[in-house]
Amino acid sequence: MKNQNALLANNDPLLRDLQLFCEVARRSSFIAAATEIGLSPAHVSKRIATLETLLGVKLFNRTTRRVNITSDGEAAFIWAQKILENVESMLEALSGAHSEPRGTLRISTSLRLGREHIAPILSLLRKRYPTLDIWLELLDRRVDLIGENFDIDIRVGEVQEKHLIAHRIAENKRVLAASPAYLARRGQVRVPAELAQHDCLLFRSRDDRFGVWRLIGPGGSETVKVTGPMAANHSDVVRQWAMDGHGIIMASYWDVAGSLQEGSLVRVLPAYHQPADVWAVTAARSDSSAKVRSCVAFLREQLAQGPFALAVGG
Repeated sequence: MKNQNALLANNDPLLRDLQLFCEVARRSSFIAAATEIGLSPAHVSKRIATLETLLGVKLFNRTTRRVNITSDGEAAFIWAQKILENVESMLEALSGAHSEPRGTLRISTSLRLGREHIAPILSLLRKRYPTLDIWLELLDRRVDLIGENFDIDIRVGEVQEKHLIAHRIAENKRVLAASPAYLARRGQVRVPAELAQHDCLLFRSRDDRFGVWRLIGPGGSETVKVTGPMAANHSDVVRQWAMDGHGIIMASYWDVAGSLQEGSLVRVLPAYHQPADVWAVTAARSDSSAKVRSCVAFLREQLAQGPFALAVGG
């Protein structure tokens, strides 16, 4: 009963401590959690110790090199996430359906899409909704939406996970392109099967099989296994290699639209493409959130016709 009274009397500090605890648990580091939140490591350590005393359990095993969560800590982490989510849902529900979205919005996406389009659109979103706090991470890997505590992951291409909810926010397709110099040296590609005899510059995106290109054309779907002398996990690098004449690239149309317009790249097999729409992916727990709904709607609107819209192509 004593602990229960303490929880009720000190609910605001407790919620802050639970947030700190969850951040430490996700990052396995007091220093990383402190840096993320903007507090000193000593203060974070002190608050976690206070939380351990309140709960009567040890949440972490601490060493000089690493912080490891205990079995009690794992159980507390599950409860803490539920508590924080329920509090946020309650605040959103009671604030009214038509009130301004507020709170922290954590978003992840790929590097070039994020830098060129998503980041400036989020700047416009923040101007429209100044009570929103936005955290954007640009990553060259697929995130664990739930485990890494993101509200939205913005992806190009198919969404495979059945437990996630996908909102299509922009039409897109991947196309083939090469420099005029490469095609003059190696010849035009007449059918997809001939790609296997060409130098194909491989971009390992966050969701594609390496070295396998699936194309849709007049005859339906065709799959070609391609190889090449150069590969990278960053689209800027591979696009530059293509412009330097090293081979053929497959990239989102919006990613190469400028190069096609200026003539440093030209389409290869223009009757073929790979479907690769842009999706805002959420977990079921956050899909009904007002801030998430507002962000998804704003992204869909701006990617279609705003100043940072994606070039769709013909």
